[in-house]
Amino acid sequence: MAKKEESVKLLVPKKSPLLLELNPVHKKVPVLVHNDKILSESHVILEYIDQTWSHNPILPQDPYEKAMARFLAKFVDEQILPAGFMSLVKADKGIEVAIEETRELLTFLEKEVTGKDFFGGKTIGFLDMVAGSMIPFCLDRAWECMEIDMIPEESFPELNRWIKNLNEVEIVRECIPPKEKHIERMNKIVERIKSTY
Repeated sequence: MAKKEESVKLLVPKKSPLLLELNPVHKKVPVLVHNDKILSESHVILEYIDQTWSHNPILPQDPYEKAMARFLAKFVDEQILPAGFMSLVKADKGIEVAIEETRELLTFLEKEVTGKDFFGGKTIGFLDMVAGSMIPFCLDRAWECMEIDMIPEESFPELNRWIKNLNEVEIVRECIPPKEKHIERMNKIVERIKSTY
């Protein structure tokens, strides 16, 4: 019996007419189109993938661990990312305070990943995808272009080990833009954010 292929498309960051048609509410990526059904927002898409392809779960199976993964993903999105971006745009005299506030928040993730290969345990999971898509490859590269060592090895050995583990996963490496181009893009984003403050 022939296996029927499912249609899955993940759109990349660009405000094309198609993106605006598929996500008229937020007008941003990611957008997932699966079997003619449209979903937007990272967490929603990840949970849909987790439930649709349950043979390869993204979220933990234990209810408490699942709730904690969701809580920490929200913490990354609502606390760490805003603090991280603020550390990039603060005026010279406020930057040290913003850096310290961001590091305090990163300490929570340091504790969560201690003794694990990934937040999901031995394999990449929901929180790895949420935190891993932003902290080591977007924010860290923006900090690097500003000569800020936000996640120093001596203060964050577990997070640095986690980042190295992420870099060893082939599919993750394939999704990461070339470093120089990415830093250039992050510089432009930082400048755009600075211009609004």
